[in-house]
Amino acid sequence: MLRNKNDKLGRYFQELIVGKSYIHSHTKKITDEEHRQFCKITMNRHPLHLDEESAQKTQFGRIVVVGTYIASIVVGISVEDISGKAIANLEYEKIIHHNPVFIGDTIRAETKVIDKRKSVSKPDRGIVHVETKAFNQNDILVLSLRRKILIPLRKK
Repeated sequence: MLRNKNDKLGRYFQELIVGKSYIHSHTKKITDEEHRQFCKITMNRHPLHLDEESAQKTQFGRIVVVGTYIASIVVGISVEDISGKAIANLEYEKIIHHNPVFIGDTIRAETKVIDKRKSVSKPDRGIVHVETKAFNQNDILVLSLRRKILIPLRKK
C-alpha cells in the first residue's frame, strides 16, 4: 500500500543511520505475464526465461525469472523506506544472484545502511551506501545488491 500524498516518501540523509536495517513492507508476487513483458521490453530472448520446454532440460527444470527484473523490483520495494527523497541513484554494485527465482515466487526485501558521507561539493546533500537483500516466500536469499544514493539533507 502506498502512503497517501500527505505522508513523506523516503528519508532525508540525516534520518538514514549507518548500521540500521529496514524491513520493507511491500512484497511482489512474480507473474508469468509481467515477467514475459519485462523480457520483451528488455529484448531478453534467452530460452531459459521464456521457453518452458527448453527450461525443463536445465538443472532448474522450469523457467527462471530474469535477474535484472528481480533487481528492479527490489530497488522499487525499497523506495518508500530508503530512496523516496533521492536526487539520484549514483551507482549499483555487487549484484549477486544467490538463488533462482521462479514464476509464482513472492519477493520481499530488506535494506541496511552500510555507509554515508556528506557531499564535498554540494553541502545540501549526501551519499548513502546501502545493501538490499531479497528473499523468496521460503526466506531463501535470492539476490543482494549495493547502491549509492544521492539524498538531500533535511533543511534546518
